Amino acid sequence: MSRPIRARINLDALHHNLQQVRTLAPGSSVMAVVKANAYGHGAVGVALAITDQVDGFAVAGIGEADELIAAGIDRDIVMLSGFHESTEIDRISEQGLIPVIHSWRQIEQLASTPVSKSVRVWLKFDSGMHRVGFNPEEVGAAVKRLQQIPHAALNGLMSHLASADDRDSTCTDSQIDGFAATTAPYRFARSLANSAGVCAWPRSHHDWVRPGIMLYGCSPMLEAEDAAAGLRPVMSLCSKIIAVKRLKQGDRIGYGGDWCCPENMSVGVVACGYGDGYPRHAPSGTPAWINGPL
Repeated sequence: MSRPIRARINLDALHHNLQQVRTLAPGSSVMAVVKANAYGHGAVGVALAITDQVDGFAVAGIGEADELIAAGIDRDIVMLSGFHESTEIDRISEQGLIPVIHSWRQIEQLASTPVSKSVRVWLKFDSGMHRVGFNPEEVGAAVKRLQQIPHAALNGLMSHLASADDRDSTCTDSQIDGFAATTAPYRFARSLANSAGVCAWPRSHHDWVRPGIMLYGCSPMLEAEDAAAGLRPVMSLCSKIIAVKRLKQGDRIGYGGDWCCPENMSVGVVACGYGDGYPRHAPSGTPAWINGPL
């Protein structure tokens, strides 16, 4: 017998959350982030459900892009990590994928790889997160070098917000200002806002926004009470009670005996654990429905 636990995906909630993005950033194109199997929600199913309502998709790399292409997705697909090996470039060219260029190594790999079709790219620079990306003072040289490559077409400039989940962050204002200053000399499309940027920082919206976690109903904001724009959870975990035990007051339950029965009581055991993706650190009192709405 198969395990009774199921992850159920509510596409109405997904559409609702996407509409919230559109409401918050009405002047921006939407690049829906479906990396990591759409944050565990099923990248192909999610992409098929909203493909007519977004302007493009973002994945981590070529393997995730292949899944969308195989499913017939015909929107622009941006590879946020770009390519890792020059051997990927020919397939990127043939399939019309759009890699993000964040290093000189990638630029030179692209320059030295012959392809049959032009490759559209985004250029990423570091506005303050200090992970991947060109330094701001390198952007001019990187743009110039890309423009020297006959088969490269620069789509736009992007960066990523580090602390946008905190509405009191001074770092975010600094990043937004720095991003604007670095991109001001160019007429390329611009993209800075992640989910938190969409929700809390209108100045970050620019031409393209990149909503990820908010599409799936999770607030991207630091404060729990900051329920970003009425988002609705897309996934629900559903299972069955597989045992009922009658325990006494003071009996302790689970690893470490973390929960203590306050009285003589019946306790139901649900088929669900961290092997199913349920976090072991979820605290006592985490709500659950019994024979309730999904």
